[in-house]
Amino acid sequence: MAVADDKPTEAAAAKNGKQQKKKEQEKEAELSEEDQQLKANIELMVERISDPEPGVQVLALQSMIHEIRTANATMTSVPKPLKFLSPHVDALKLRCEQLPAGSESRCLLADIISVLCTTVGAKEGVRDALKFRLQGSKGALEVWGHEYMRHLAGEIADEYRLRQDQGGDVSDLMLLVNQIVPYHMTHNAEPEAVDLLLEVDRLDLLPQWADEKNYARTCLYLVSCCHYLPEPDDMTVLEVAHIIYSKMSKHHDAMRVALHINKRDVVEATFAACTDLLEKKQLCYLLAQHGYRLDLEEGTAAVEDEAQREVLREIISNSKLSEHYLALARDLDVMEAKVPEDVYKTHLAEGRQPTAATVDSARQNLAASFVNGFVNAGFGQDKLVTVAGEGGDSIHWIFKNKDHGKTSATASLGLITLWDVEGGLPQIDKYLYATDNYVVSGALLAIGIVNCGVQNENDPAFALIYDYVSHEDVTVRTGAILGLGLAYAGSQRAEVAELLVPLVADADVSMEVVGVTALALGLVFTSSCKEDIVMAMLQALMCRSDAELESPAAKQLCLGLGLLFLAKQELVEATLEVAKTLNERISQFAQVTLDGCAYAGTGNVLKVQQLLALCGEHLEAGEEGSAWKAMHQPAAGLCLALIAMAEPVGAQMAGRTLEHLLQYGDPGVRCVRRGSPPTG
Repeated sequence: MAVADDKPTEAAAAKNGKQQKKKEQEKEAELSEEDQQLKANIELMVERISDPEPGVQVLALQSMIHEIRTANATMTSVPKPLKFLSPHVDALKLRCEQLPAGSESRCLLADIISVLCTTVGAKEGVRDALKFRLQGSKGALEVWGHEYMRHLAGEIADEYRLRQDQGGDVSDLMLLVNQIVPYHMTHNAEPEAVDLLLEVDRLDLLPQWADEKNYARTCLYLVSCCHYLPEPDDMTVLEVAHIIYSKMSKHHDAMRVALHINKRDVVEATFAACTDLLEKKQLCYLLAQHGYRLDLEEGTAAVEDEAQREVLREIISNSKLSEHYLALARDLDVMEAKVPEDVYKTHLAEGRQPTAATVDSARQNLAASFVNGFVNAGFGQDKLVTVAGEGGDSIHWIFKNKDHGKTSATASLGLITLWDVEGGLPQIDKYLYATDNYVVSGALLAIGIVNCGVQNENDPAFALIYDYVSHEDVTVRTGAILGLGLAYAGSQRAEVAELLVPLVADADVSMEVVGVTALALGLVFTSSCKEDIVMAMLQALMCRSDAELESPAAKQLCLGLGLLFLAKQELVEATLEVAKTLNERISQFAQVTLDGCAYAGTGNVLKVQQLLALCGEHLEAGEEGSAWKAMHQPAAGLCLALIAMAEPVGAQMAGRTLEHLLQYGDPGVRCVRRGSPPTG
């Protein structure tokens, strides 16, 4: 039976062979006369390569190279000479190995095989195109075309990684890189040049090939891809973009990147490199917008000409910001003061028609104070706080509130007169002499708000607030400290540190004051990584009792610590290790806050994954210490949004994940869903 079963199998195989041969004959018949002639010539050249005479070999190889280079093909098709050579690839490889090393014939044949290998399938890990390129001639690569160079670049990247792991020499690969990158840079393929240099860890070579024609696309790609790269490549691409912009004298773009790099010496050097006064003014406006303070009298950014220095100081200090803001408001005809009802529009709500005046609750008045402050911010006038009374009422709006409501209402005066130091302080000053400490606290906070982002030559904020920092009343004291933090945010002013750091380190000071003080220091010295302040805050976290560490003030202390490392990434690692040794009631919260602040706006995927894991944790209800054990989850949700917000794709993905957490997460996670990045 077995013999009988084999007969149909043999017959089927013979039949398949005949069908295959028939198909090949039909395909042969489909070739035009010109193609058949080309195929015959290619096959003849392949035969002559095996000729023992070197001259015949070289002539055949040169003819083959000529046919390949002059062949016409579309973007999606393989040139016909390469197509006809494909069946002979193994024979050509064998013949190449037989030819004498270093001979002209072997070099030319290796070039052809290298190009041919880009069109035939290869096993994973086999890099024949690169292998034979290295054996071939050292001539220009661009004669073989763009697609060949792209394929070669991919194999170079793989080979480079392999050799680096094995500690091998890569100098021969770099010779090819130095030919491929200039070609890409001059043929509108800047992203491919950047990618190749990133793969071989030589992005520092890029600026030498940047010119007026390609720098814009190159830098745009560098800045765009920084969000998708791990450390330290994310900073490396920005530094290279900064070098290229500086080389092309694009000082404004260089300053934008310098601010992203977030290093003071880079910002100062960028400013100093600009010599044109108009461009310097533009840079000053940019720095003023970011709240970045430069010393124009001493240091790298110093300006020698006194007249120019005063003009630039006026811009960078934002002293004219209020004036420009009001001029724009007048041009847009939006100067008329608004009231909270213009925002609420309760008369449009169904079933809630306006009724007679009723007694406002404390909560409604507090909400109205905030809405009124924000809707009239910077306009210098409103219909609640800057007027004596409402509708002939002799009672001022501030005194229609209770306790902290008075603080908020008084502080809103600083928001209304925002940036107008000369006009706002006289309106606020009278409340410093009030008998109600809540009003005094609000006035101190208002002084900080009105000076926020503005540098005044008289420096009134420090003089007005200084004495209240040591006030016996906690409410007044916290208002003064937070006012200082807002007034000098980002300034890194030494006098503020001398005044506030001792309060953080003092174990006798209440936790409420310590928390606000740490937050103020974080605002003033943001991104500074100032060691003495960091140590003082860590010492405060180590020395406090369990009850104090569970209070909201302890969270403020952690936030102040995190602000010191804002966007500093790996520089936070040492402090993170210390945070792991803190009391378990605050340790996890401190770690999350430090990570979130340090990687804010970076889109770091690993950090986002870690925070998502924390958000997805479920604690057993009624478990001992469940309140403080879950304290880090809301912070993890906010930090997730903080990290993902600068990168559109990551922000969208994080938003979708948070939608699931909104349904299935613990209450602490669900309550911060509104802090997630926009998904649209």
